[in-house]
Amino acid sequence: MSATTAQHPPASAAAALAPDRRRARQIRKERAIAGLLLAAGLVSVVTTVGIVLTLFTETVQFFSLVSVREFLTDRLWTPTFSPAHFGVAPLVSGTFIIAGGAALVAVPLGLGSAIYLSEYAPDRVRRILKPLLELLAGIPTVVYGFFALTFVTPLLKKIIPDIEVFNALSAFITVGIMITPMICSMSEDAMLAVPRSLREAGFALGATRLEVALKVVLPAAFSGVVSSVILAVSRAIGETMIVALAAGSTPKLTLNPLESIQTMTGYIAQVAQGDLEIGSAAYTSMYAVGMALFLITLAMNLLARALGRRYQEGERA
Repeated sequence: MSATTAQHPPASAAAALAPDRRRARQIRKERAIAGLLLAAGLVSVVTTVGIVLTLFTETVQFFSLVSVREFLTDRLWTPTFSPAHFGVAPLVSGTFIIAGGAALVAVPLGLGSAIYLSEYAPDRVRRILKPLLELLAGIPTVVYGFFALTFVTPLLKKIIPDIEVFNALSAFITVGIMITPMICSMSEDAMLAVPRSLREAGFALGATRLEVALKVVLPAAFSGVVSSVILAVSRAIGETMIVALAAGSTPKLTLNPLESIQTMTGYIAQVAQGDLEIGSAAYTSMYAVGMALFLITLAMNLLARALGRRYQEGERA
């Protein structure tokens, strides 16, 4: 009798052990899920560290061949010609022409669309317009590039006959159209997050719908709006195919958007397809340009965070 009991515990004892076993299985499952999530997070961290180390290593090699002073102060960029010049200023100016021009196009369009969708549009209209706007973000950039070259440039040539076939104006108009959905979508989400009570308080004071949108909702959503603009401009700075197809590949220190220019990303794409000797100054120059581009983007992101934090502190005060 006692042996049978020892081999087969009573049903009440087995029932008492069941919750403990389920709890142990649940704990193991939670630990496994936490481990997978940690691994997923570490992938992005390791990837970022790997990219930065690669850029840093090759950039150090570049500056062992070319002085930092020449890189920052020379007004010519001709790394594949003789004599070679490695002044990054023409590429930086071309990049900022595209990014600044794209911001001039996208910010008014994106914020205007966001204000309309969040404050004016009925739900039925919003459900139709927002997916259509976001559809623009899914179009491949190479398609945008051919659109700029075959449609925007000929259209501009009818208005400005002296404009070059490859020009910055066509490129930054198209890049601005491309980043408009990003500004619109993120800004609208930030505006919709503003409490309804703030709008009602503005209406109670006699403000019009436009005044409420511009003086109540937009300031309250300022942090999200700034983040959307900075993210979109960073996207414009990193754009490659549109500028490579529409803006040309002429590294020129100019502020004239009617001329052909070359951006930092356009140069990297050009050199990556070339037949250069690995380890040469011309080859490693694309890593130096990439590091400069990385630092510019990082500075913009830090600026966006600082502006958002400062505005939030001002609100709390």
